[in-house]
Amino acid sequence: MITENRHQLILEILERQKSITVQQLSEQLNVSGSTIRRDLASLDSQGRLKKVHGGAAFIEQRSYLAKEPDMLTKEGLYIREKESIGYLAASLIQKDDLVYVDAGSTTLQLVNAISGDALEATYVTNGLAHTRVLARKGCTVYVPSGRIKPTTEAIIGTAVLNSLRWYNFTKAFMGTNGISIERGFTTPGIEEAELKAAAIKSSYECWILADQSKFGNICAACFCDLIKASIITNHLPDRTYCDYTTIKESDGYDIHSYT
Repeated sequence: MITENRHQLILEILERQKSITVQQLSEQLNVSGSTIRRDLASLDSQGRLKKVHGGAAFIEQRSYLAKEPDMLTKEGLYIREKESIGYLAASLIQKDDLVYVDAGSTTLQLVNAISGDALEATYVTNGLAHTRVLARKGCTVYVPSGRIKPTTEAIIGTAVLNSLRWYNFTKAFMGTNGISIERGFTTPGIEEAELKAAAIKSSYECWILADQSKFGNICAACFCDLIKASIITNHLPDRTYCDYTTIKESDGYDIHSYT
């Protein structure tokens, strides 16, 4: 088999599996391990894959997002997936927790799922819809003062940013528009990115709630590195993320944890 054809096969296998070892490629392509290692080194130098210890990882196709959809649009996307994420996230809340809940459609599914002991926890949120749901459930909820952003229905501004610095949250549940190994967790709005960063800094434990469509996206503002927060998703498209953080995956039926 000529080198160019073998390289193409390696890339096709990686696109399907996302990561693979030298031994697996050697067996599938019926060539020596030394040949595969040279192939991976060559493809890595071309930027077509990422060479890792003992094998290679698929390079995600990055999508740069400059504009965020409005809340109504987001609530209609990945509904079942967001519900499964929300139920798993809600199960992590205990009655003595002081919880920060970020604005967003996926975190809204979290507050919809709150029940049992989690109803006795104390909540702080900058999401208007989240406040209404928590209040109707009889939860103790605090809302920071600030300016309302119509598209995301989030409370933002300097006053919110300053108030978050006074809290010591036991848990924070955050939304995101993009997750990238290279750039971490990102969002289009600069002001919202500052709020997210402040909430995470004030939290003992942080979970990013994100459906599978968020992986590989990069937005204008980074608010957290991958290693500083854990992820709850409905499907993990690339196991390479497990090298950087803890990930819980729930499809509504089964729950998997990766560390």
